[in-house]
Amino acid sequence: MFKLRYFLLIFSFFLSSAVSAQKDSSSLPRVVIDSVKKELKAPVKKDGIDLKQGIIPLALMTYGIVALFHNPLNKFNYNVKEFVYDDNNSHHNKLPIDNFTLAAPAVTVYVLNICGVHGKNNLIDRSAIFGLANLMGNGVGFGVKFISHEVRPDSTDKYSFPSGHTFNAFLGAEFLRQEYKDVSPWIGVAGYVVAAGTGYLRMYNDKHWFNDVVAGAGMGILSTRIAYWIYPTIKHALFHSKKISTIIMPTYENGYAGVSMVHYFSPP
Repeated sequence: MFKLRYFLLIFSFFLSSAVSAQKDSSSLPRVVIDSVKKELKAPVKKDGIDLKQGIIPLALMTYGIVALFHNPLNKFNYNVKEFVYDDNNSHHNKLPIDNFTLAAPAVTVYVLNICGVHGKNNLIDRSAIFGLANLMGNGVGFGVKFISHEVRPDSTDKYSFPSGHTFNAFLGAEFLRQEYKDVSPWIGVAGYVVAAGTGYLRMYNDKHWFNDVVAGAGMGILSTRIAYWIYPTIKHALFHSKKISTIIMPTYENGYAGVSMVHYFSPP
């Protein structure tokens, strides 16, 4: 039986190791401000297009689509359901934490930066890349859901294919890997462990078939990789040499919490 705490412990271990490798700071607000200022000065990093990186996610997506129409693969969905759901008595032991683990890898990118572990891109660029990946992937994903009309294993609706939770989890995991692959490959591995756990939980909770999860994973990975490939070109086309600086910070004063934003445009 799958033990959720195992991959959560591994995830925590990798992150704590990465954070402990950085210099300690006595003032968290000062760390946050200095981290943001430093990152805003950094240029967007461009790796270039590597079509080989699209092979695995495309293969996962292809499997998911073919399984919709291929009887042997469709039968395998039921075999996985029997193993994951029925044999584990999930009828009485559902774990709805997949609503939180789907966002964990992406949130970790920002948590690590706040803690002083700097990633590949600055705050604005990484956020734009993440938003672009979500815009492309979720747009396609929701469209496919309405077209496929795949019934969920628990028969609650006809929007089973592909798995949106798994898509977002793997999109975030690839986002985490891209930002921190030069810091430590284990950070990306931890993100993928959590993403895989999210996919498993979607089947464990009887919300998705195996091919839904596989296709969602492929779509999430590919969306993020495409966003990293095309973002430098989009940024150059939109802003050219203009410098844009934005700092968004949580605030707390006299018992009231809020958000403050400073946005500065400098002339070209």
